[in-house]
Amino acid sequence: MNIKIKKGLDLNVLGEAELEFAIVPKIEDYAVQPVDFVGMMPKLLVEEGQQVCAGDALFYDKRQPEVLFCTPVDGVVKSVVRGAKRKLLAVVVTANVEQAPASEGFTAPEKVREFLCQKGMWTALRQRPFGIVANPADSPKAIFITACESAPLSADADFVMAGREEAFAMGLKTLCGLTQGKVHLCCKPDSTCVKPFAESLQENFSQLEVHTVSGPHPSGNVGTQIAAIDPINKGEVIWTIGLQDVANMGDLMLTGRYAPQKRFALAGPEVRMPRYYEVTAGASLSSILDQQLKHQDHVRIISGDVFTGTTITKDGFLGAYDTLVTLLPEGDYYDFMGWLLPGLDKTSYSKTFLSGWLVGSDCKIAKLISQFFPTKVDTNLHGGVRPFVFSGNFEKVFPFDIYPLQLIKAAIIGDIELMENLGIYEVEPEDFALCEFIDPSKTEIQSVIREALETIRKEAM
Repeated sequence: MNIKIKKGLDLNVLGEAELEFAIVPKIEDYAVQPVDFVGMMPKLLVEEGQQVCAGDALFYDKRQPEVLFCTPVDGVVKSVVRGAKRKLLAVVVTANVEQAPASEGFTAPEKVREFLCQKGMWTALRQRPFGIVANPADSPKAIFITACESAPLSADADFVMAGREEAFAMGLKTLCGLTQGKVHLCCKPDSTCVKPFAESLQENFSQLEVHTVSGPHPSGNVGTQIAAIDPINKGEVIWTIGLQDVANMGDLMLTGRYAPQKRFALAGPEVRMPRYYEVTAGASLSSILDQQLKHQDHVRIISGDVFTGTTITKDGFLGAYDTLVTLLPEGDYYDFMGWLLPGLDKTSYSKTFLSGWLVGSDCKIAKLISQFFPTKVDTNLHGGVRPFVFSGNFEKVFPFDIYPLQLIKAAIIGDIELMENLGIYEVEPEDFALCEFIDPSKTEIQSVIREALETIRKEAM
């Protein structure tokens, strides 16, 4: 299927990573963070100073005790980080200098789910609706994999998957055994690695369907692809998994050792030399950031993309589902005269500023002006929070067959029945990221949708 998304918005952010791997400086610490997983109630299984091997459980979810969250490396539990009310925020493991070799592949196909749960790989599977870790007892109607990220500065799928074809094929085989439905892989039309390789596997995997997706962001969001291919209705379950996690799953099945690898892009205007890095999942980013930060102060470090990522500190860790780390200038400055100036370097979807008329224009004068005044992207809100304004722009960047404004209003007032009628089960907060970005009211729409989904999930328990 060829899917063409027309509604959306591409944000041009400077600092795209070049397609080459940088040398990874020494990384000692790795973390598994419960805050990366929606709605979980962790139960700690280790203590500080304890020796652990890759694949050993660090904690589990009280609601799904069979699903274990495991250390990705051999080492010693360095610290158990807690927040307010002793909430478990992270378990940090200091890796041993020498890591144990792989043992042997998995050979009991009737116990695949149990094996994936015990080795920590099951946590890569997320369930829609609600965006939580998938329930091993469920049988999803489909599984979706996206290889066409469209968010600003996203990692190139073909580049990060080069050389992992064998593991990827085994991962696809494993996924096909987890559902009676289809396994959908969505790629860019010009994919040179993932798409041709996946198409060559379709004869062996009858459940596998390969689709091409084009158009502006959020065409690369898995929610957009689900809505176009196999929409979710009330009572149905769909699983999603990251492209690299499919290969990690394949590696686990081939070797029997849990050692999830992540190839991520370090990008953004505050990066000295935007490059790719290959690390073990959960790696500390401090040594990499020490080398790559242009400025030590007034920088926003985001694990993820500029729309949906999580702000972390300089000694933070790579998020469990992230393949991008973005560095942006902090917008902690006073915007002199605000909208009274022409705003040649401001991002303006509503064309409040002159740059909104120049960016993307074919006029030679507009291109010349844009060259001398490149659009500046930082974290400044350019104004304070104000009453919720009905601008009519949300529908222009929201490619679902859903009324976004009405759904947001229903989520704000907490009307569950109205939210269900308006399609709340089809969406996740990331699907509203562009609405939040162009919202003149500065409403934190993604937080509103997350709270609404959590309310519905808890009501159903």
